Amino acid sequence: MGRDSLGDPVDRRLLATAFSCLAFGAGTATASAAENPCMGPDAKQLLCPNLRIAPSELYVQSGGGRVLLRATSNVKSRGRGPMELRGHRNGPRSMRANQRIYRVGGGHITLRTHASLRFTNVGSYFGGRYWKVHQLARFELWAVDAGRRLVRRVRTGPKLNYCLRDLELTRPGRRAPSAPHYPGCNQNPFQDSVTLGTSVGWSDIYPAGYTQQWIPVKGLRGCFAFVMRVDPQKLLYESNEDDNASRRLVRLPFQGDVGC
Repeated sequence: MGRDSLGDPVDRRLLATAFSCLAFGAGTATASAAENPCMGPDAKQLLCPNLRIAPSELYVQSGGGRVLLRATSNVKSRGRGPMELRGHRNGPRSMRANQRIYRVGGGHITLRTHASLRFTNVGSYFGGRYWKVHQLARFELWAVDAGRRLVRRVRTGPKLNYCLRDLELTRPGRRAPSAPHYPGCNQNPFQDSVTLGTSVGWSDIYPAGYTQQWIPVKGLRGCFAFVMRVDPQKLLYESNEDDNASRRLVRLPFQGDVGC
């Protein structure tokens, strides 16, 4: 068991098959079970992805007996290569997801993951239904101690499913394409396979007013940490698993985004 940057246990799936015998032969390798190749001895030969996430623009929405703390989420691709998933249908509204990782000098490997895609309804106002990555991120509210350390998770938000797309170029650089490569998520319920991804330097951003971008906070008082985690169950392969979470301090009842 490892730990992420906020001190919570990391659930590592121990997989049996040796990666090196599969990944670096001729052509494209497919590993049905492998240790994370982005952290192994051959990682330098791969253009591995690295996802981060950050909350911003916090505000409270009240009505209907609920008090919802909303926030914008920014899923950022900051690795050497893109995060790219290839979905293949395995149910009426689901797909299994393989991850493609590109190799230095050309070519790629394909790895089976424990991730899945779900055909998700976000409401007509936001465009209807899309193929999204299930459990790509999670919203959490934590009680903190006097030193602002996380001590207890008190609430979670409902949002779990996200697209991976090139929405906004947030860190230009030599590895970042100047134009979007991965489009918005597919909306065809009969599609047998789809590709989702976010290029290096790009972000997939959802505004605070988007569907399910909230945590319920009714009745809470004091200082809390709004924590966002990307890939909270460690279903994807990344070059760094220690930067998957970030936080914003917030005082409740909410009097503006001024921290504690």
